[in-house]
Amino acid sequence: LPLLSPRSCAAGCWKKFLVGRIRLSCRQLVDSLLEEQPWTEETDQLRCCSTTSVDSSACFCRVDRSSAAAAARRIPVSKACVQPSLRASIHPLKPRPGAERSRGGACPLLPGLPDDLAIACLIRVPRADHWKLRLVCRKWCRLLAGNYFYGLRRRLGLAEQWLYAVKRDGRDGRVSWDVLDPSRGEWRALPPVPGEYAEADGFGCAVLGGCHLYLLGGRDPRRGSAMRRVVFYSARSNRWHRAPDMLRRRQFFDVCVMGNRLYVAGGEGGGGGLRSAEVFDPAKNRWSFVAEMAAPMAPFVSAVHGGRWFVKGIGAQQQVLSQAYSPESDSWSIVLDGMVTGWRSASACLNGRLYAAECMDGCRLRAYDEAVDAWSTCADSKQHRGSSQAAAIVALHGRLFVVRNDMSVSAVQVAAEAGKQRWQTLAGKAHTKSFVTGLLSNLAGRSRAKNNILHCQVLEV
Repeated sequence: LPLLSPRSCAAGCWKKFLVGRIRLSCRQLVDSLLEEQPWTEETDQLRCCSTTSVDSSACFCRVDRSSAAAAARRIPVSKACVQPSLRASIHPLKPRPGAERSRGGACPLLPGLPDDLAIACLIRVPRADHWKLRLVCRKWCRLLAGNYFYGLRRRLGLAEQWLYAVKRDGRDGRVSWDVLDPSRGEWRALPPVPGEYAEADGFGCAVLGGCHLYLLGGRDPRRGSAMRRVVFYSARSNRWHRAPDMLRRRQFFDVCVMGNRLYVAGGEGGGGGLRSAEVFDPAKNRWSFVAEMAAPMAPFVSAVHGGRWFVKGIGAQQQVLSQAYSPESDSWSIVLDGMVTGWRSASACLNGRLYAAECMDGCRLRAYDEAVDAWSTCADSKQHRGSSQAAAIVALHGRLFVVRNDMSVSAVQVAAEAGKQRWQTLAGKAHTKSFVTGLLSNLAGRSRAKNNILHCQVLEV
């Protein structure tokens, strides 16, 4: 045989390749036509011609333009080239870290455990360590930010109650807040409150749903007038949120919670004392008016007892007034019984009974007896704190907690027999530090500014 040059061999191979590609295109065209048309002799001949074996390992994109365009016009559905332009590697590719997640597979909360068992383990972690769980991964952070996690803790009796205190600094007059873990007995400083309440005065505070702390109204430090603004803090998401504004501008008013609804009444507005009262329904997320008070007043103490809201304050003529609101009848009434006569300090309701501080430092408590319509001493620690004034009394874990302005906290079990109550100091370090600091300031000839606790609330998470 005559020897062929490399150029002639390449031309022959290329010719064979083109012929094979054209035959393959024609075969596919015939197959598509046979699927659409009924069977005839012509189609049978076309089928026989199309059974010629053709090499199909090459890509369609290498066919000449004229044959490819003709085939594209006749073939109903054309497929793009799936053959890469580069030669594939003989080594297997390593899977990407997020490939399994992108395909629909979910990463478990705890490797080796179903998610339901993992959640059963995570809900038993103490609340003081929840901030550490949020730092593990995004999935844990989303779990702890939702309502399902804390709702499950509450249904299973694993929720913890912490004490929150909103106070005003005696030096610069700014508002801050701290939280107390009763199990550890130490206060922790929290991030700053919203800017509009950093220097506000005369605002209200209440808790809805056990985990939402509301701040309402007050005096705007910039404009010097009352506000309608309402914000709330969610202990589950650890963030502040905006709520619908009140219908009236208020400052130095009072607020309470009955039937998971938020009530506000009295106070001062732009034109003096207010008689109006409002209620906020979280289910409808809106405010509405209720019956007006019998007389305008600026409350200084209030309590919910026996299904009614008792309010005591200063009237328009600087006289002491006492009123009670009944949500069932939506009406206010003047109260002149023995309860409001001897009621003048911070109070709290526990197990259907009303308790109040009898002395200035709250080391002696008294309870209201409805049978005799009078107050009587029920607990006395006989350890007075001197100048530290009791700012609030709250019910927590079946006990009464007395919170003072120096951030010292005492707890007592009032359900025990008279004279056998056990007093416990939960935050005594703050009192000792305050006493030492005050003593050194007096020796140096400087008067130390004292903090003033404005509100104390209990949040359950």
